[in-house]
Amino acid sequence: MSYILFLQHGWADTCRDISHLSRSLADPQTITYAPDLGLLNTWLTITPLITKVEKIAAAAIATSDLPWRIVGHSMGGLIWLEILDRHPEWLPKVHSLVLVGSPVGGSDLSRLFDPWGWFPLIARDLATNRRPIAEAIASQVPTLSIVGDLGNSTDGTVPVGCSQFAHANFVSLNNLRHVALKNHPQVASAIQQFWQNPQIAAISTDTASILITKLRSLDLTEIDNLNFKHAQIYKTYADGTKLWTWKNLWQVTHVYVSAGQQCIYSAYASWQEQQKLAIALANC
Repeated sequence: MSYILFLQHGWADTCRDISHLSRSLADPQTITYAPDLGLLNTWLTITPLITKVEKIAAAAIATSDLPWRIVGHSMGGLIWLEILDRHPEWLPKVHSLVLVGSPVGGSDLSRLFDPWGWFPLIARDLATNRRPIAEAIASQVPTLSIVGDLGNSTDGTVPVGCSQFAHANFVSLNNLRHVALKNHPQVASAIQQFWQNPQIAAISTDTASILITKLRSLDLTEIDNLNFKHAQIYKTYADGTKLWTWKNLWQVTHVYVSAGQQCIYSAYASWQEQQKLAIALANC
């Protein structure tokens, strides 16, 4: 099958490493685009970066009718979510979308740096919750989200849960750091396997999934599960799913969901969200 392959690097990076990934993904007939956004530019704001990639995609449409395969690492995945949200008419051309370590729900590190979104820099853009956009796209385009997990539900930069969203297929790769994901052989293998039979994932309807969906609607800041060990059970459901809470020294409420012995959701509510979370917990 002939196709166009778009690869997009992320924040504080250039196209060099992700271009290496194309050697494992593309055949000689593949038309490949891997725009270099400029390392310094990735520290500023995301809008000019989106515009640059958008123009390249528009030029590709003008010169070829081939279907698209899109792979974005970290912020590169967010850029493509924004582009496809701007251009729903392009969705029929997209064979598949692959996000690799992309903080779809909003980067916790960026929210710590700029909790009120006051600074017109990339932290504010990376902190934005794009889960509604991602879910709308994934309901129409076969989508895969790949994450690394060092053992505490994080790749060291992006929490695992931050990369999860409805309708997307999900692959977690153990012991891979965020920076390694952009050109690791295991990532290439996961993408190739997905391409063999790309499908839109069904929505899970078990108790834990429904509970997590309710919590994610609050736009809490998803984090790793390192402090789950301090949490206390708030509620136990009939199937054994448990809802947990914990307050740190600054009285910031953290909430966790476990299924069996495994913590599968971790987040906290900022000070301005404490009341909103309290009301939601009372109704969970």
